[in-house]
Amino acid sequence: MLKRFRLHEPASVDEALSILADYGDDAGVYAGGTELLLAMKEGLLHYDHLVNVKTIPGFDDVALAGAGGALRIGAAATHRSLEQSPVLRRACPLLADVERRVANVRVRNVGTIGGNLCFAEPHSDVAAALLLFDAEVEAAGPAGRRRFPVEELAVDPYETCLQPGELLTQVYVPALPQGMTGAYLKFGYLERPTLGIGAAVGTDPDPGAGALIREARIAVGSAGPRPIRARQAEAVLRGATVLELLGDGASEDSPLLKEAARLTIEAADPQDDLHGSAVYKEQLIKVFLKRALHAAVST
Repeated sequence: MLKRFRLHEPASVDEALSILADYGDDAGVYAGGTELLLAMKEGLLHYDHLVNVKTIPGFDDVALAGAGGALRIGAAATHRSLEQSPVLRRACPLLADVERRVANVRVRNVGTIGGNLCFAEPHSDVAAALLLFDAEVEAAGPAGRRRFPVEELAVDPYETCLQPGELLTQVYVPALPQGMTGAYLKFGYLERPTLGIGAAVGTDPDPGAGALIREARIAVGSAGPRPIRARQAEAVLRGATVLELLGDGASEDSPLLKEAARLTIEAADPQDDLHGSAVYKEQLIKVFLKRALHAAVST
């Protein structure tokens, strides 16, 4: 049963920060409540005060942040608004597609990108997909504002690096480097995925299987305690050719792909949970990494 609480509706970030400072540990941030209210109903969390950041004007804006196609997304932007945003669909169709596949339409209508990231639920497609873009977040707090990589936000399941009284305000999503294309795949029987994996590949201008891989990015979510970039796996792909990676179409995976999969599994640190065993997730990573790299190269 949900216990009583007071809902505050600030008109600015400064007002929200003031309320959080006044009530300290008794106050929580409400940015949609799709996860928070469930946890409160189960008695896992309790706050006497909730601060509804959706009432802050402009806190759900989506706009280009400057030259190069970088995006600035307000923390209170809902998944549904991002899914349908002309700006996002034009500047970053891959992320718009990920948003389209978040949970179900009921959740997407109320859940926000900031709430999703700050809840640090391990089975988050959005958090994993943002790693492909080297995205950053901005937080405001008693000590001012700071901006840091989204990769640093989640430190453990349901735990972030945000300090007491800090509030996530913006998400910054740079465009992929010119010539780099990406794909994000997910697998799961229920709304929370068992695996989410993204790959982005940049090759030299020469088309075909002999093209040289200049840059590679691999992101994995839902398998381990938090979403990760498989940087060692990325490193072994750089300088190889597409043919060396994907092989000649034979059923046997190339040695390079096997090594990339091994390093990706090592980085992801798959864990047993209700969605599958660690061994099961390791096999999924092998299968879906290959598919994601194929899709990225073919885009």
